[in-house]
Amino acid sequence: MSSRILLSILARTPMPVISFIGYCLGWLFWLVPNKKRRIAHTNLNYCLPELGRLQRYSLLRRSLIHEAQTLLEIPIMMSMPQKRMHSMIREVIGIEYLKQGMKMGCGVILAVPHLGNWEIINLHCSSLYPMTNLYRPQHRTPMLDAYVHEGRQRFGAKLVPTDAAGVRAMYRALENNELIGILPDQNPGRGTGIFAPFFGHPANTMVLLSRLAKRNHATVLFSYTERLRWGRGFRMHFVPVSDGIYSPDAEESARALNTGLEECIRKNPSQYWWSYKRFNITPDGSSSIYH
Repeated sequence: MSSRILLSILARTPMPVISFIGYCLGWLFWLVPNKKRRIAHTNLNYCLPELGRLQRYSLLRRSLIHEAQTLLEIPIMMSMPQKRMHSMIREVIGIEYLKQGMKMGCGVILAVPHLGNWEIINLHCSSLYPMTNLYRPQHRTPMLDAYVHEGRQRFGAKLVPTDAAGVRAMYRALENNELIGILPDQNPGRGTGIFAPFFGHPANTMVLLSRLAKRNHATVLFSYTERLRWGRGFRMHFVPVSDGIYSPDAEESARALNTGLEECIRKNPSQYWWSYKRFNITPDGSSSIYH
């Protein structure tokens, strides 16, 4: 079966069925030794040592289930009509913060962690306001890259690459009082970020978000979703950030960004993408926890 046929089948599958298949696939991720389980287990031990061993093991299983469900939902997100997309959002909490930010006229930066299903945030917000998102092209899989690129832009979003031209486009979008979306919990790469505490440990943290906010006086909001049980849809959140993110001191801004991310994640840790190597780069260049 070709990749396009499989994507087409998944895109037409009802959400409750996708939820059940993801549930079974997540159990498989949990039971069978694999890279995702190893990384997620390492991160949970490192970030949440206050939990008991059995609590972390249970959280590992639930997080792998949600990760599998997120992966299977991508074809639906990339192709569903706008009416279906809006019907899947059962509740929006904090939408008044987004509206207030847009009224101020300096643009809004959405810091969207890998929590719940982040794709639907882009789709929903780009159907309401002009929106620009940073995008890292998938050069190894050009077919999938084109599929995702087209799907993310179909309601009006503009995708720009993670290079100097893309950054300039983000500045222009804020100057035009538009929305921009950034994934703030990604590792920006060695030499392009600063280290700030994340769950009590130094993590290479982006500085782009704070630079964008300070230069344009833009409003910054965290945004994430909760997946409701058995394919019933999503609850979307918009959360104001602390004043520290607007600090002219880069280290203080990075600390505030990571603290805010932690607060969002701790509200629903089972739906966070724990299998990402967030601590892969160390301050002194030594081997990371994943080795």
